[in-house]
Order: sequence, then structure tokens, then C-alpha cells
Amino acid sequence: MITDYLKQVNDNAYIVKREIPIIRFEQKNTNHLNMELAKAYRDWLKCDHVLRTQTHFLFCQTIEEAVIIEDEAND
Repeated sequence: MITDYLKQVNDNAYIVKREIPIIRFEQKNTNHLNMELAKAYRDWLKCDHVLRTQTHFLFCQTIEEAVIIEDEAND
């Protein structure tokens, strides 16, 4: 079962949709990561941001800052 959770990084908030071990994106027989695969996975999940820990990629959706809209009818 996958449970989304919130993560705050500096002044930004994210909904973490998936945590995937970085090793899953390693190219065989090299020390390089397949970032194109990570981007494709991000897009497939409909995420817009990826955070990285020592061991995992965190595929996230950015929480946009709220905008207050004034109601002109009450002015």
C-alpha cells in the first residue's frame, strides 16, 4: 500500500508520491545513473519534482503557495 506524505524542503512543500531506491536507476556496469529513466518515471507518475536522499529518489508534486483572491462584491 502506498501512502503519500508531505515533505518540507526550505520554503517549498511537496507531496511525496513514491520513494524508489537510487540503485534502480543505475546503469549496469557503471557508476552512472540513468536520469532519462528517472525523468520518464517522474512523468509517468504525473509528478513535477524529484528530491534525492542518500539512498532514494523521492518523486513529488509541488504544493503551490496559496493566493488570496479579494471578493470585489464585498468592497
